[in-house]
Amino acid sequence: MTKLSVNINKVATLRNARGGNNPDVLQVALDCERFGAQGITVHPRPDERHIRYQDVRDLKPRLTTEFNIEGYPSESFNKLVLEVCPAQVTLVPDAPDQITSNSGWDTVKHQDFLRDVLAAFHEKGIRTSVFVGTEPQFIEYAAKAGADRVELYTEPYASGYASDREQAVLPFIKAAEVARDCGLGLNAGHDLSLENLAFLRQRIPWLDEVSIGHALICDALYLGLQETIRQYLDCLRED
Repeated sequence: MTKLSVNINKVATLRNARGGNNPDVLQVALDCERFGAQGITVHPRPDERHIRYQDVRDLKPRLTTEFNIEGYPSESFNKLVLEVCPAQVTLVPDAPDQITSNSGWDTVKHQDFLRDVLAAFHEKGIRTSVFVGTEPQFIEYAAKAGADRVELYTEPYASGYASDREQAVLPFIKAAEVARDCGLGLNAGHDLSLENLAFLRQRIPWLDEVSIGHALICDALYLGLQETIRQYLDCLRED
């Protein structure tokens, strides 16, 4: 079964909007685990506008599922990851002021940089994933840089799903095959939802993990967190 990692950034955004500790980010993460999520994802940005560095430190000793920290490998980010030692680190090419991730790495151009960063994480026993688009060359060079996995940036799939889901998923199937041929594990994330998730998993059944935040938290406003996680898990179950 493809694992579900819940990105709790939006919970932190809501907390930060008012100050204090409501909602409690740690408690929500523990509830996600209790309701069946197989992982928790956070994306701490330099301005700490949602997840704070201290949240990351507080979460690590309490979580019992896989902890995935994603972000741009700045000096402060790398230091935090090496301190906390999550199960997985996902490298994304975000600028500091970026609202959300909107592209994958050019792993050819940044090959040397990524290789050095990935090696440092491997020394600590942290599984590594590199955020990429569907370009075969970028996937191949992620493998050459030493990544354990790639995470496919799925916004183009989500955008095209309603009009022609077969056409929308085709580049992702091809990219997933390239990743498999390179010996890479496979994650996916960005704009995945209850509408489009099951079809993606059906067409790429060897998908290891999806990381979902915005849509899942939005659904939870109507369905409740427990029921929402149940429905997302149902999308990921084998037929």
